[in-house]
Formats: sequence, C-alpha cells, structure tokens
Amino acid sequence: MNILIIENEMYLAEKIVSRLLDEGHICDYIESSNISNLTKNYDTILLSTSLPYNLCKKIIQKYKQSTILLLVSYISNETLTSPLENGADDYIIKPFIMDELLRKIYHYEDYKNIKMELTRLKTYIDFTFENINIDNYAIPNTFPLLIETKCQKYADKFLLNLSKMKKLSIDFISLNLHTWKKDILESKKDLLYLSKYHILKKNIKEQVLKVIKNKKCILVSFDEEEAFPYHKIRFNEENTLFVNGSIISINNYLKLIVHSFQDKYPDTELSKKLGISRKSLWEKRKKLNISRKK
Repeated sequence: MNILIIENEMYLAEKIVSRLLDEGHICDYIESSNISNLTKNYDTILLSTSLPYNLCKKIIQKYKQSTILLLVSYISNETLTSPLENGADDYIIKPFIMDELLRKIYHYEDYKNIKMELTRLKTYIDFTFENINIDNYAIPNTFPLLIETKCQKYADKFLLNLSKMKKLSIDFISLNLHTWKKDILESKKDLLYLSKYHILKKNIKEQVLKVIKNKKCILVSFDEEEAFPYHKIRFNEENTLFVNGSIISINNYLKLIVHSFQDKYPDTELSKKLGISRKSLWEKRKKLNISRKK
C-alpha cells in the first residue's frame, strides 16, 4: 500500500514511517513546506490537522480518491468537523497507539476493496440479466413458492429482485445434495432458494414438501409440477434462445442443452425432451464430441 504521511511533528512521523515500513508498505513523509511537490497517487493519506486549515482542505480535495485519516491533536471545528465535511474519512486523536492507527488503515483498505468488488458484481449481474424480462410478474406474498421455468436465469432474477425489494438475506441450497434437509432446517437466512427440485424422485419431493411447510422459500423446477400443493408461478420464456442477444446453430444448441442438463437427467429422459431417440443422442455425442460429465 502506498501511504503518504503529512505531519510536522518529526518524531511522530518517523515512528509512523518505521512501523508502516515494517508492515511492508511504501511510505513518503513530508512536512507542510513540501506540499507543492506532491505528484504521486496514494492509497492512504495520514494528515495532521495541526497544519493550517486551508492547507488541509486543499490536500483533502486533491486526494479525495484516497483514504484520508486525520491525525488530530485537539478537537475543534477546524481540526475535525470541517475536514470530515470536506471529505476526510476518519480521524485518530494524538497520542495514539500505533496498532489502532494500523487497524484504521486496514479497515478502510478492506472497505475500499469490498466496495470495488460489489461494484464489479453489480455490473456483472446487470449485464447477465440485461435481456431477462420479468416485469409482468408480481412479487407474491405467499410461501413456499415454486417457480416453473426452462431457463434458470428467470428464476434467479426474480429471486434477486425479491430479496432487494424486501431486504432479505438468501440461503442457496441445492436439493441434489444429501445434506439438503439439514441445510434447510439449520438455515438462519430470511429466504431459502432451493434449486433442482425437478430431478428428485416422487418420495424425495414429498419429504421436501413436509420440511418446507410454513417456511419462506422458493423452489425452482424445469418441469411442470402438477402435484405441488403451494403457490407457484410459471415463466413463459418465449425468447429463451435469444437471451444473450444472438442466434446459435442447432449443433451448438444441442451441445449447450446436453452440457447443461446431463447431470440433471439420464440420457433416456434427455433424449425424450430433445425429441430424438437415445441412439440418435449417442450418435450426436460422438459426432459433436460432447463428453459426458464424470
């Protein structure tokens, strides 16, 4: 981490620099007389508010993209309140324990990294669901809820919209895992999201229905579940093949379907859903070099 220390108390500045160097950081130290020579970018600025107020304000404005921690000798409007209003992130009162200063530095570095990661994830999610339109489907108030869909993305977007609107935490549970019952019963989250309901045998589905009774959960199935006793909705994805904004060849479509669903259905069932014979599916696998998942 690149850190700039702006402090006119030389002994304190040297102590800070020594500890930060020991921690593996790159440090620059200047006094107020050298402010005009600042040209580098820094992750963190340690700024003494013993410097003139206007000078502190100028530094804060110059490094508004950095984390700015104030080194405060006494609390007043000019040394604390105004610098924080101008954009400084936090402060520490002199004299301070060096470990506490490091704690603040690392805290804000973690905060910045998490914020950047959340921004990247939000951008990715918005891109992923850009062409998924579920605006015509109202958010239900009845649970358990089953979503019938041929495209997982529709159910995923519905879930994310619901959790955002209701401010709900989510537990993602796959029903093909042998721990599904334990995971459901021990979950502390507001909402359960249960996938792969369609691959379960009838007796396992009955067990699931007993466990989720009176629980706030959403199940996802790629099949029509006539026997489901609770509330359900079905997405009519007429344009599922065009979700990504392009048309794919029949062979590529077959590859996509087989790779996506071969762990959910045996070849007999998969070939039936594709409208071809099992032998034809075997021939397609060989011709298109579609490998089986182990």
